[in-house]
Amino acid sequence: MDQKLETLKALNSLCKGTLMETLHIKYTDVGDDFLEARMPVDSRVYQPAGILNGGATMALAESVGSPASLLVIDRDKFTVKGLEFSANHLRSVKDGYITATARFIHKGRTTHLLEIRVEDDKGKLVSMCKLTNIILPK
Repeated sequence: MDQKLETLKALNSLCKGTLMETLHIKYTDVGDDFLEARMPVDSRVYQPAGILNGGATMALAESVGSPASLLVIDRDKFTVKGLEFSANHLRSVKDGYITATARFIHKGRTTHLLEIRVEDDKGKLVSMCKLTNIILPK
């Protein structure tokens, strides 16, 4: 099995018994400068108006942002904690899937800044998120 598939398998195995499993979030792609996951949009993640809840969108986005940082640090010596998260919701979604892709804006020794684009099945931007992670010694 190649490294990419091993990484995705390892990330997906960490989802058992977590919010990611509840929301059916699945890691789908990883590269040198990004991490991607997708989540189905159905009644489990609706707000009362019958559209995707912004909080569920943010949960998906955070679920790629923090692990992206984990993938580039020495996990034996350091851990990652979210420091600040913001989201701008630009489009509503009623069904299908949304995909979140995290990319680094800044990759420092103690802080990471990531841009996370959340798109619908047609590649239209649903939400633009920003996550700052702090890298802490264990």
